[in-house]
Order: sequence, then C-alpha cells, then structure tokens
Amino acid sequence: MTHRSTAVTDICRALAVFGTAAFFAPQAPLGAQESPARGEVTFSRDVAPILQRSCQGCHRPAGVAPMSLMTYQEVRRWSSRIREKTGIRDRAGAMPPWYVEKDIGIQHYKNDPSLSDAEVAAIAAWVENGAPEGDPADLPEPRVFNDEVTWTAGEPDLIVETEEIYKEAGSPDWWGEIQSVPIPLGEDRYVSSVEIREVNDIDPTDTGRETVGGRYVFHHMIWSTRVIAAGDDPTASDFEDPQATGWPVHEVGRNADIFDPEGARLLRAGSSVVSNSVHLHSSGRDTRAKLLIGFRFHPVGYEPKYPRAPVALGNAMDIDIEAMTDQQELHAYEVLERNTKIITFEPHLHAPGERMCLEAIWGYNVETLSCVGYDHNWVRGYAYEDGYQPLLPKGTVLHIVGYMNNTPTNANVPDPRNWSGSGNRSVSNMFIDLGMRVALTDEQLLEEMQARIERFDLTKNDHVIGCPLCLHSIPAPSPVLESASNQPADNQR
Repeated sequence: MTHRSTAVTDICRALAVFGTAAFFAPQAPLGAQESPARGEVTFSRDVAPILQRSCQGCHRPAGVAPMSLMTYQEVRRWSSRIREKTGIRDRAGAMPPWYVEKDIGIQHYKNDPSLSDAEVAAIAAWVENGAPEGDPADLPEPRVFNDEVTWTAGEPDLIVETEEIYKEAGSPDWWGEIQSVPIPLGEDRYVSSVEIREVNDIDPTDTGRETVGGRYVFHHMIWSTRVIAAGDDPTASDFEDPQATGWPVHEVGRNADIFDPEGARLLRAGSSVVSNSVHLHSSGRDTRAKLLIGFRFHPVGYEPKYPRAPVALGNAMDIDIEAMTDQQELHAYEVLERNTKIITFEPHLHAPGERMCLEAIWGYNVETLSCVGYDHNWVRGYAYEDGYQPLLPKGTVLHIVGYMNNTPTNANVPDPRNWSGSGNRSVSNMFIDLGMRVALTDEQLLEEMQARIERFDLTKNDHVIGCPLCLHSIPAPSPVLESASNQPADNQR
C-alpha cells in the first residue's frame, strides 16, 4: 500500500555521473548562434551552473565519465542526451544517478544530487530552443579540480589501501578473499563516515566494455575490521568475532556512507581490513586496481549515544522471477524488536530489479517511508537528513516491496527469456534492504520525538512521515516497564 504526498523538491546538487558511453550519440555542433532574447534560457546563465554543481565532478578531463561537460562547445553536442537522461528522473539510466521518487514518502536526504523540477525544465527548454550559448560574461567562476581521488564526504582522516590486484581482459568473474591489510591506528576511534574508491590504470578515454563495469574491476567487497591475534583465521567474518566491526558493502557506483552522529561505528586500534567476499570482473582490458578506504573520525573522546540495531529485512534464498514478465513483486517483512531510528535505506536487487519501497506498519496504519528506482549499474544508499529519520516503536512491522522487470525493456537483463532465481551473479537475484539503523530505549525514543516536535513546531493537525507516535500523548514509562523493555542491546561494534 502506498500513500502519495505533495512533492517536496529541494534543489540539492552534488557530483553526478552519466551512465555508459553506449547511451550517448553525439549531436553535430551548430555554427555561431545569435544572442538570445532577455529571459530566454541560456547555457551561460542557466545551464552551466547546474552542470557545474551536478555533473562536472565526473564529466571533466581525467574524470570517470565518458565525456567532458566543462565548456559550451563540449556540452552543446550532447545537449539532446542531457535532456533525455535528466528527464528520466528516478529510473534506470537517469542522471544524476539518484532514484528517490519525489511524490511519495520522505523527501529529505543527505548528499542528494538530484535536480529540481525547475532545473530539469530549464534544461529541456534550453535544448528545445536550440541550446543558445548566451553571454559568456554570465558564466559562473569555473570549478577547480584536484585530479587525484575525489572524496564526496570530505578528505579522509585515514586512508587504507588494499593490495593491488591484476585482472586479465578475457578472464571470468572471480569470487574469493583478499589479503588482510593492517590499519595504522594507535588508538580506538569512532568513525563518522567511510567511503571507498577504486583506483586503476584504465584509460578514461578508452571506451572498452560499454558499461559502467567497464570503468572498474571490483564489483563488490563485503568487509569488516578486526584485531587479528596470533593463530586467528584472518579471513573469518565479523559474524564470527564479536569484537569485529562490520562496514557497509562496497559496490560499483556506491556513494559515501555517513553514520548517525550519535551512532558511530568503532575502528579499533591494531585492526586490519578483512574480506572473504570479493567479486572481481573483467573491464575488457588487462587491469591493475586497488581500493582506497577513507575513514573520517569523530573528535577524540566522542562516545556514541545509540548502539547499532540489526537489519534482517529481505529474501535472498527463494526468489522466483519468471521469464518475459514485468511488474513482478517480491515482499519481505520484519517485526522490530526494539525502538528504532532508521538512518539509511539501501535497496539491493540485481539486474531484473527496477524499484523498491519501504513501508512501516503500526497498528492499522500503513505508511510508505521511501520509494526509489533501482539501476544495478549505480547502487545507491539513501541517508535520511537529520530530523527526518524514521522513529519507529518496537512492534512496528517493516515491509519492503521489490518490483522486478524481466523483459526486453530492462536493458540490464542480458536475456529475459530465461527464468532466474536467487544467486550471487548479477543475472541472478537478491532482495535485501542493506540500510543502517540504531536502537533506542523508550526514554530515548521519547526524547527524539519531542526534539522533532519542537524543531518543526508540530501540532496535532500535522502529519509526520515515519513517526507514528510523534503527535500522540504518551505517558512516561513506569520503572517496571522501563526495566523490562530496555534490556542491553547488541554489543556496540
């Protein structure tokens, strides 16, 4: 069940990456154009600022995108494709690669690179009017880029490099473990964000395989950090070591992971990066590559207020996707055993996946928290803005719905004539929410709800998406109930 609401379209801009070179066919450049009439949409005054803020981080010389969009001459020849890709909005192939549906659920996310309706309309009007350049004096100051690794969450306090790997051009996919990497850290520190970047020797001007995967050889890495004592198995997972810290999976196209300010993760002194689940694939060329893991820390002395809450929402075992069929639905449910604040929503599907929605069921109320499109070329995590994270009491039922398209209209599926089930390969299927949460005591839940009421000056006539008890009169817990309901949470990791 879904409940539609008025779109709230903030103008949030961050770097964006166009998809594969195969999607783009250059348009022949036009000759000199007359100056546009005042009020007409022009490149210099209207379009360049949008591209500068939302595209040039990757669409520049030495960037990972297949073409540069730094100058009018460069942009003009791609103008029709830019209009097409920005107009897709929230489905596979959209640019920027951000798929939150703007007419349903929560609309406030951190590092949201999407264009507003007005910006999309401005680009369309500019193209339809012949893509005039306008007065070059209207151009914004050019962006200055460091051609080294770009960190979207800010320069890390600590960077750890994995061992360099070599992948031959025609070699098959490989799954396995990588050598553990000691972390040069002399004291325990809490991490505010983590971001992973692949560095390789692929020439950015070489098209190679005409997919996003043609730019990278690491498909994904499931990893943790832990102290490896003498005699320990260096490939053991974080599930086997209660002192280990699990981290969000690295995937192609993934954005930075920013943790709740009051629920950070611990990086222990003397830890090593450990992974026994790495998936490598060929880029179409002989490639050398490694991963850079960037950690940003809280100040020394910081202590988290909330422990992590377990996430167990999805189905990766018994999926049944019929051949040549669109709009197939997958469903999974989870009953929250603790009061919970949801920090991120991260749909994880495979090639047939096109969309996922997250719902909260409390009593007889069913409310959509988020609906997002899905593109297996650009796997994204969506971090709710502070003050907008869902606050859900224990007993809430979380429900995810996955929408699968196994037909020729889904370009990510190589052969839709095939039935597909569960599996690790991209042509097989997964259906999981990999998002992050923190657990709250009854007292903490009441504090969070009261802070939200005061921040937004809420009244009984308002509606708060994702906070079913925010506007209810709730008595303070009795000592007996408080003792029974606030049992120790899982160890902070």
